[in-house]
Amino acid sequence: MVVTSDLPREIDPMTEFVQIGNFQVLQSELVPLLKRYQLLPDILRELAIDRAITELECSTDEQISALKQFYDRYQLTDEARLEQWLKLNGLERPHLTEIAIRNFKIDKFKHQTWANKVSSYFLKRKAQLDRAIYSLIRTSDIGIAQEIYFRSIEGEQTFAEIARQYSQGAESKTGGLIGPVELSTPHPAIAELIITQPIGQVCRPIQLEQWYVIIRPEQIIPAQLDEQMRQRLIDELFQIWLQEQI
Repeated sequence: MVVTSDLPREIDPMTEFVQIGNFQVLQSELVPLLKRYQLLPDILRELAIDRAITELECSTDEQISALKQFYDRYQLTDEARLEQWLKLNGLERPHLTEIAIRNFKIDKFKHQTWANKVSSYFLKRKAQLDRAIYSLIRTSDIGIAQEIYFRSIEGEQTFAEIARQYSQGAESKTGGLIGPVELSTPHPAIAELIITQPIGQVCRPIQLEQWYVIIRPEQIIPAQLDEQMRQRLIDELFQIWLQEQI
């Protein structure tokens, strides 16, 4: 595959050098340098994307829309901001159009490829996408953990009061309250307690590494396949595909 681009670079066919800005790089050293700077995977990803979108069409109206989206995204609201942005990125105006259209084609490719697969993917991912609010107390002392547990279930103090007094993590500042967070965020053992134990019931202490942890599930918030979630999952499927390409 031959890749061409209008991005600022010059290759003199009479030499073995690539001119990049103020630097000359031997062509034979270019790939080793990309590897050294850990940029090769990025290049491969972009090449895979270019290959995937090469046949996609972009009408005049779509090009105008793509440019408007690009301007809005980078807040290029006037000529001065536009010139500053181009200078900062070492680009000229034709490059801006090229990039904007490319971004538009990428979005078009994503939706054409995965929009009809989102519903099934959502059902597969829903257990991790549901959100939870829960209370947590952690301590490195098993004796204190046991005492905290019995205090909380006997009602001697509220869970929040005990958390502020005894919890050794940042949650002490919120009375132990955490969330809402997606169920993929907490430790799997904590997530398991949240979804299996009754709401409002204090769970017996469990050991996680150096901590003894007491959990009380507060609320489960089911994930919804709204437009924001749909776009997020399309992006996830695109990233999975992209990783497979390289």
